[in-house]
Amino acid sequence: MPFEIKMTEDQIKDGLKNAYGTEFTAADIRAFCAMNDIGYQTVTKKLLKHKVEKGKWNLEVTTQAVENIERSFKAPAAPITAPAVVQNLIPEKDPTFVKFGNFNDVKKIIQSKLFYPTFITGLSGNGKTFSVEQACAQLGRELIRVNITVETDEDDLIGGFRLINGSTVWHNGPVIEALERGAVLLLDEVDLASNKILCLQSVLEGKGVFLKKIGKFVNPAKGFNVLATANTKGKGSDDGRFIGTNVLNEAFLERFCVTFEQQYPTPQTEYKILVAKALEVGLSKGDHDLNQNSDFCQRLVDWADIIRKTFYDGGIDEVISTRRLTHIIRAFSIFNNKEKAVNICLNRFDDETKQSFLELYDKVDPDFAPAEDGQEDESLV
Repeated sequence: MPFEIKMTEDQIKDGLKNAYGTEFTAADIRAFCAMNDIGYQTVTKKLLKHKVEKGKWNLEVTTQAVENIERSFKAPAAPITAPAVVQNLIPEKDPTFVKFGNFNDVKKIIQSKLFYPTFITGLSGNGKTFSVEQACAQLGRELIRVNITVETDEDDLIGGFRLINGSTVWHNGPVIEALERGAVLLLDEVDLASNKILCLQSVLEGKGVFLKKIGKFVNPAKGFNVLATANTKGKGSDDGRFIGTNVLNEAFLERFCVTFEQQYPTPQTEYKILVAKALEVGLSKGDHDLNQNSDFCQRLVDWADIIRKTFYDGGIDEVISTRRLTHIIRAFSIFNNKEKAVNICLNRFDDETKQSFLELYDKVDPDFAPAEDGQEDESLV
């Protein structure tokens, strides 16, 4: 084996630089090795950090610099995304729920798991949202409810970047969450929306949505559907009853396959609802007489029915909703005073309307003695 001259790394670099400059090839190194009786492998090992590509070295460039350059040309890493929601989104069954109106039709649509956008319109407090929630509860379907306002925009619905623990993280909005989970998306009070709601056009066509901020397309999972509730049909409120509602874009409304007009329940059904609520809040226990409270429920139903008929005939501008009747039942369970319960639950109306409603209730319930203004509740003295 021939004798090999030992040279330090600096000596090798200086020798190569003097002979060939700062850049040289494998042929140059072999010539340098032959002239200095040194092995080729010995030299290349000492020059490893200056190798820029196969068969080429540069003393002015190090491996770290090359790696940095290569890294700068690599495609950007995928954005960090927040983990999907893991909790159970199936609504709880309400034991007081009584089906009525369009409930069976809405339930069939949800049960089919077909994509069939549905619009539900009707006066306030008549169970539009509640019916959708209970249909999902009975079917074991996940429901994501989004309360729409005039401020609701693409970031609220689709999602956006959030600062989490010092890092910018993409966070899915409720629409994307529903798409990926195959859940039912409920757009509650959708007629309060502005034209920013148009970001849902492709979603309402069942085609998914492209997240342009992260370059990802989300396809809807099986079972995904969109239901919307509103007090109007998306044409605004001419009578001023629902201030804040807007005229929705015609193209947006056209994407809903069907529209259900939700009415208040019949007197028979409403009576069942109030009795169920009375039992829920304990009006059949202790000092409360079940028969007497059932009679109170019937009086409330008769009273509300007369008011609604007068409202539909144009005789009055206000109406008593089913929700308002349940408020009275709950107030009665708290204060144990029928007159007080009716009075405080009517305080939301103007004085003239409240007085006319009280006078009418006095006629349907002979045991009713409306409290005068400022009268103190003796049960609390």
